[in-house]
Amino acid sequence: MHLTHDEADLVFAIMRELSGEFAHDEVRTRVGRLLLDLLDADFFASYVWDDDQAKFVAGVSLNMNPENLARYEAYYQFHDPITHTLQRRRAATPVSAVMAHDRLRRTEFFNDFLFRDGLYFGMNYFAWDRGANIGDLRIWRAQGKEDFSQRDAFLVDAIGPSLVNALIRANRLTQGGAAMRFAQRPDLWGLTQREAEVADMLVTGLSDDNICARLCISKPTLRTHVGSVFRKTGAQRRGQLVTILTQPG
Repeated sequence: MHLTHDEADLVFAIMRELSGEFAHDEVRTRVGRLLLDLLDADFFASYVWDDDQAKFVAGVSLNMNPENLARYEAYYQFHDPITHTLQRRRAATPVSAVMAHDRLRRTEFFNDFLFRDGLYFGMNYFAWDRGANIGDLRIWRAQGKEDFSQRDAFLVDAIGPSLVNALIRANRLTQGGAAMRFAQRPDLWGLTQREAEVADMLVTGLSDDNICARLCISKPTLRTHVGSVFRKTGAQRRGQLVTILTQPG
């Protein structure tokens, strides 16, 4: 995918931020600020899914009214017709891909929550680590702009693996430990960086189609990488990779 000079600069800036050591909320806020510029968007929010409470928590936002967000956290997230559908997708997705905009505009969620802050067209990305939704990106444009395109989604997907790794590192800072990932120590198994990325995506349960889309590779190339991962780690099937991660060497 061709990037303009400004887009390339912003993508590189995002990747630099994601290589740092920041608290979980700061990672999301820093990336969100740059994504607003990259995507010509106006509003940003981000939450973390809490399985025990069955709700989104730890919200951060840019250009949104705190009182309106408080209403979301107390009520509207439990009467939300789009976000849980988007959450099940393992790729950046425009809201209009799961609900037609004309239909969304007729909902309580749109009229009493989204549009109250001026949010009109949206796109979400959910970061997953081994079946856990460890953070999300919710990006919105104001009325008068165009809806998000598939190209916009590809731009967000391109930073997805790095975002996941940054959020894992952030959790380690606050929890005193974190689940290991192949990309953190590829040398333990002699993996190339790309093989380590593939291995981590296999661990999170992504389909071959999603892995190919995120890494912009063909299925034959993916099969080659998977074969190398199995050979170097000693795994005979994908499910064994989780065990190998916990017992390196």
